[in-house]
Amino acid sequence: MLFLKNKKIWMLPALWLSILACGYQFSGGGNFPAGIRSISINMFENPTAETGVENVFTNDLIYELTRAKKVILTTKDHADAILTGVIASLQTHTITHRGQSTSLERRITVTIDLMINDAGGRLIWSAKNVSAYEEYNVSSDKQVTERNRQNAISELSKRLAENIYNRLTDDF
Repeated sequence: MLFLKNKKIWMLPALWLSILACGYQFSGGGNFPAGIRSISINMFENPTAETGVENVFTNDLIYELTRAKKVILTTKDHADAILTGVIASLQTHTITHRGQSTSLERRITVTIDLMINDAGGRLIWSAKNVSAYEEYNVSSDKQVTERNRQNAISELSKRLAENIYNRLTDDF
């Protein structure tokens, strides 16, 4: 019985070493492209009809970059690079309904285009059509539905910011 307990103790380090040996690493564990150490983030452009989402998406990306502490956020004058983004689309579709005219659940989908230029204006990195979606419940109370929609946008924005950060720091 003592042998079985010792065997289990050694299995965890053996598993850990095998993962490390195969080159596995967590997403977003690399460096920023072109050796960027400081970056300025412009407010996202928002040509959609959804007022204010540019603030939500820009702030969540700033939070994600700040949290990771791999790059310094600064003004354009002191930055190695400038990140710009455009909310290319924000669409809402009914995904479940009761009858022909009553929505029960909707899906909101956001697509963003991003670019990073160096201080001289040269393109360093870009990603087009970065998208994500989130579902929310529709209520007979319009205020509840709107709150659910705003919560869905907030969750979607956080997930999208994490996705963008991971794309920026994936060393391929």
